[in-house]
Amino acid sequence: MAAYRKVAARGATRRSDLYKDSGEQRGMSGASSSAAEASRLLREGRYEEALPFAERAVAGAHSCLLAHGLLASVLLQLGRAAEADGAVLHAMELGGGTADAYDGLAWVSIALGRHERANALYRRAVEASPREPRFWYNLACGERSLGRLAEAEQACDRAIALDVTQYSSWLLRSELRVQVPEANHIRELQAQLGRAASNYRARLFLGYALAKELDDVGRYDEAFHWFATAARTRREHLAYDVALDERKLARIAEVYTHELCVAAPAPGSPPGAVDAARYIFVVGLPRSGTTLVERILTGLPDVRSNGETANFSRALLDAARGDGDVFARAAAADPAAVAAGYARLAEPGGPAGRIVEKLPLNYLYLGAIARALPEAKILLVSRSPLDSCFAMYRTLFAAGYPFSYDLGDLGRYYAAYQRLMDHWRGALGGRLHEIVYDDLVREPLRSGARIAQLCVLPWSDAAIDIQNNRSASLTASAAQVRRPIYGSSSGRWRHYRRHLQPLIATLQARAIPIPA
Repeated sequence: MAAYRKVAARGATRRSDLYKDSGEQRGMSGASSSAAEASRLLREGRYEEALPFAERAVAGAHSCLLAHGLLASVLLQLGRAAEADGAVLHAMELGGGTADAYDGLAWVSIALGRHERANALYRRAVEASPREPRFWYNLACGERSLGRLAEAEQACDRAIALDVTQYSSWLLRSELRVQVPEANHIRELQAQLGRAASNYRARLFLGYALAKELDDVGRYDEAFHWFATAARTRREHLAYDVALDERKLARIAEVYTHELCVAAPAPGSPPGAVDAARYIFVVGLPRSGTTLVERILTGLPDVRSNGETANFSRALLDAARGDGDVFARAAAADPAAVAAGYARLAEPGGPAGRIVEKLPLNYLYLGAIARALPEAKILLVSRSPLDSCFAMYRTLFAAGYPFSYDLGDLGRYYAAYQRLMDHWRGALGGRLHEIVYDDLVREPLRSGARIAQLCVLPWSDAAIDIQNNRSASLTASAAQVRRPIYGSSSGRWRHYRRHLQPLIATLQARAIPIPA
C-alpha cells in the first residue's frame, strides 16, 4: 500500500540479489547454498531463520566474502547493531575481497551510520574492479554524502568515461554544483539525449540532468520542457492512482481520532523503558526544507540524525495486530510495544543524547508517534504550495512519492496532504510544532533559535552555518546543504507560472490558496 511503504534512501545502488549467484560463492557449494538460503529468508523478512544460514556461509572464511555483508545485514535487521558492526570490521580485516563483497559491506555501514567507513569500502571496491562503472557511481554517492563534491564529480566522470550509458552518473554530476553559463554539461547532455532518445533511462536521468542545468543558467522554458519530458517518462512506468492515496490519507485521519491521539497510552512495557524525550521527528513533504532543519539540529552538541529511515513505520506495523484493515490495526497497536520496537531500531550510528528521524513520510504516522512516544518532539516543516509542488516535480526520487511526476496528481495529493495536516493540528494541538521554510531561510538565526527552544536544546549561532556541518547527508539535498543557507528557491515557481497552470487549477479547485 502506497501510503505505508518504506522509502529507499537516495544514493548508491547495488544489484538486487548478489548473494544468489556470485562467482565466489559458486566455488563453495556448502557455503553457497547457505548464503542462497539466508538471502531468500532475508528477502522474506524471516530474519531469525536466516541467521544460522548466514553464519554458516562465512564459517572458516579466510577472505572477505559477499556473505559477510549478508550476515551483517541479517544482524542489523534483528536489531543487533553492535554485532553487525563487528561482522563488518571482521570481514575488512580478512582482506582479499571482491568488489561486490566490499560494496555490500559499504551498504551495511551506511545503515549503521558509519559513513567514512562506507566510503573507504567503496574505494576498495573501485580498486578491486576499476573498470566497473557502477562502483565508481557508488563511490561518487559516498563522496557526495560526506560533502566532498569535487571528488564526487571526478568519480562521476570516471563512471561516464567507462560507460556513457551510466545515466544515473550524469544526473548525479549535474546536481553536485550550480552550473553556470561558462561551465556546464548542457551540450554533452543534449548530444547524448539525441543519440539515445528512445531509451527510457536516458530520457529519465538525462532529462532531469539537462532540465536542472538549463534551470541553473536561467533558460526556464527549455528547462520545463525537459522537466516535463522526464517526469512524464517516469509517470508512464508507474502503476499509480492518486485516488487511492487520497482515500488512504483520509482513512488515517478517520482512525486516529482526536480522542485516540490525546488518550493516555495503554499499559505495556514498564514506565520509563523508552526515553522518548531523546527523539526528534522532522516531517513534511519532500523538498520542503526538512533537510535544512535536520542540518541545523545536528549542528548543535550531542545531536545525531538517523536520516531517512523507516524505523518508526516498521515498529508500528510490527506491533499492529487484530482485526480490520492495516490502518485500524496500526491505530490499535500497543503504544509501549511500538516505542520499544522503534527504540531498538533507532540506535545504530553511535551514542547521542538526542536522535533526529527525518523521513518526510512520517507525516502519515504523527498520531502513532504522539501515542507511542509522548515526549518526542515533532517538527512539521511547511512551504508555500507552488514552491513545494514544483520542488517535488523537478526531482527524481529514488523511490516513493509517485504523485510527484504529474501536475494533476501533485495538486490532488497536496490537497489531501493538507487535509491530513489540518487533522493533526487539531488532534495534537501544541505537541505539533510548525516550521515555515520561508521564515527559516529569511531569518535563520531567529528561526534556528526557536527550533532549538522547541526541542529543549542549547542554542549556538554557529548551527546555522550548515556548510560547516561535516555529518553525512543522503538526501536529495546532499549537495545543497554544503552551501550556506540561501533563499533563492523561494518563489522559484514564478519562472514557470505559465507551465504550471494545470497544477494551479487543481489546487484552486480544492480551495488551496495561491499567491498572486
